[in-house]
Amino acid sequence: MTKFRLISHHLCPYVQRAAIVLAEKKIPHERTYVDLANKPDWFVRLSPLGRVPVLQTNTAIVFESQVIAEYLNEITPGTLHPHDPLDKARHRSWIEFGSQTLAAIAVFYGAGDAESFEHRRLLLREKFVRVENELSGPLFAGDGFFMIDGVWGTIFRYFDVFDQIADFGVMAGLDKVQTWRKAISQRPSVAQASPAGYSKRLTVFLQNRNSHLSELMRATA
Repeated sequence: MTKFRLISHHLCPYVQRAAIVLAEKKIPHERTYVDLANKPDWFVRLSPLGRVPVLQTNTAIVFESQVIAEYLNEITPGTLHPHDPLDKARHRSWIEFGSQTLAAIAVFYGAGDAESFEHRRLLLREKFVRVENELSGPLFAGDGFFMIDGVWGTIFRYFDVFDQIADFGVMAGLDKVQTWRKAISQRPSVAQASPAGYSKRLTVFLQNRNSHLSELMRATA
């Protein structure tokens, strides 16, 4: 039987994406964490792009989170995608939109001044306004849990920390999005995808950035 090792970083949402699929498909695996600020030589040799996640099997490596997720989905019974080809394509499209939303989150928390921060906040809110219109509820496509729900679970996890800093209004008035966020957070595979101490690690990471958000955090500490 193929053995799997998921090479990870404690804060990486893309690692969590792969971890959710591993949990949903009940695939035995081990998880190894690396410090991306001080990459070990073995990891540099193993990862062509120098980033996580990497899935190591007993015969090969697979890299890039969505490639890993799709591979794991394909080699196990059942599927985390709709069966209809058009619905599947639509889900995959909004998964890519989720990746772009993660990029917008990074720009948001890295904004260096109040004006830039507000601009990035509004751009981030537009992402959630856009996806609000695509939701069937309570999950992305009704009651069934799909891969796309796990992907967005990694996005919502950031706001568990952001909400402790201030109410930035990113999801204000978006009832479907808020219902989706709550429903996903209760899924065991999503709740357990991040390692112990994740919230504290993310908080420290945000505090240590030279950003407007870090200034807000220091002001409210």
